[in-house]
Amino acid sequence: MRRILLPFALAAALAAGSAQAQSFSSLEERMTASEFKAAGLDKLSEEELAALNAWLAGEMGKRRLPAATPMADDRIGFAGSSLFGGGSDGEIRSHIEGEFRGWSGKGEKITLANGQVWETVDSAARLRIKVENPQVVISQGALGAWYLRVEGYNARVNVKRIK
Repeated sequence: MRRILLPFALAAALAAGSAQAQSFSSLEERMTASEFKAAGLDKLSEEELAALNAWLAGEMGKRRLPAATPMADDRIGFAGSSLFGGGSDGEIRSHIEGEFRGWSGKGEKITLANGQVWETVDSAARLRIKVENPQVVISQGALGAWYLRVEGYNARVNVKRIK
């Protein structure tokens, strides 16, 4: 009886979590079957895997920015602007509200929760995912280039700010 009730208790604890935790993508959703097995996660019990996902959801929730957080310098990312005045760690952090399916080339517009709109400028970059409310980091590269990446994924795309 205890083995049956424990998954329900963990599910109830997750459901009672914050809105950030509710939009969290589990490890099973983020990883391919081969990545999941290579990391040894297939050896975890259902309870252990649920506990790990709950912890990850809590950690990601701690890093979220509210949608209405104003940027210190709202000109960041436009041509001729610099990163100075932005995030203290040299990055713009926000999230994309709702479902996000990645990018597949040049000209795709990505709207962040902080109101900024960025457009992909790299025709060769591809990321095919399906996640809810993903955290994103935009960082400045060499010669004024800007790169957007989705936290938890090892892919980035060259972007330019359009709004």
